[in-house]
Amino acid sequence: MFYILYGADDFSLKEELEKIKAGLDDGDSLASNATVFEGNQVRLNQLMDACMAMPFLGSHRLVIVEGLLGRFGKRETKRDKGGKEERLALKKSAAFKEWAALKERVAEMPPTTVLILIDGDIKRDNALLKQISSVASVKEFAHIKWTALQNWIQRRVKEQGGKVSPQAVKMLASLVGENLWVMASEIEKLLIYTSGRSIEEKDVNAVVSHARETSVFTMVDALIEGRAPTAALLLHQLLQQGATAPYLIVMITRQLRILVQAKELSQNAASMAEIKGMLGLTSDYVLTKALEQSNRYSMRRLEQVYHKLLDTDLSIKKGISTGEVALDFLVAELCA
Repeated sequence: MFYILYGADDFSLKEELEKIKAGLDDGDSLASNATVFEGNQVRLNQLMDACMAMPFLGSHRLVIVEGLLGRFGKRETKRDKGGKEERLALKKSAAFKEWAALKERVAEMPPTTVLILIDGDIKRDNALLKQISSVASVKEFAHIKWTALQNWIQRRVKEQGGKVSPQAVKMLASLVGENLWVMASEIEKLLIYTSGRSIEEKDVNAVVSHARETSVFTMVDALIEGRAPTAALLLHQLLQQGATAPYLIVMITRQLRILVQAKELSQNAASMAEIKGMLGLTSDYVLTKALEQSNRYSMRRLEQVYHKLLDTDLSIKKGISTGEVALDFLVAELCA
């Protein structure tokens, strides 16, 4: 058996790998019959030696190669006598010629061997992938999109024996984003928190770590707009929920820094994908909110709030005032 698993969604890829392992039904014996190679170091003959070996006290031998296909995603180069780089046709390179033979060599493997190539976000026109895909079971795990993400959440909750409302699904998808490792962890926490009842929006807001960012964003919005009652109410709600003054200072500073950077990047005609990457954001919801807010205010106003926030932080660290009092003064000064 020969599998190729690749794509940016490494969570789903790893789940598929575990399903393949479970399907072999070898129990503890599989661990002693498994070999893992790094694709940038292994040679074809070395790989085939492992594939040809018979399993010991088990029914299968598992051979995994990580990152082999990625070696053949770019053209190789060499330097001429003058030191100038010349592009080599990939299919003429020695490394490609060696691994292109894998297509024929897998037919030599005994039926007890399971060979799996694992890779990241490679292109579908990858030279080696195109060469060997006809003799393998190929599965691509691309980044999950909005609708598929909501379906994934519903399916995951159901598989774990729980229920979730459509509104909670949408909120969860917005707050967490497409990182399925984080999403799986948040769903697990929500299932424990709800103890058998359906997961609702209020549960997501109470449990999901990203949900608090929404309230901080709203508070920052109120601060910038000078809406003192709303800003003060949100501030004290966050404190009652267990947020400390230093934490809120850090979070508000972070959000303001995001707004300033988002405004600068937007003014320089950067795309949403570029802004998301440069700011290190994982949630499309947080990105969209930041862009909306940054476009609403002048850079001068954002900088004024930012510097006032730094003054508040210093007053707390120097012991001039307590955290809660300092934050109350911040609201009063900015909203005066």
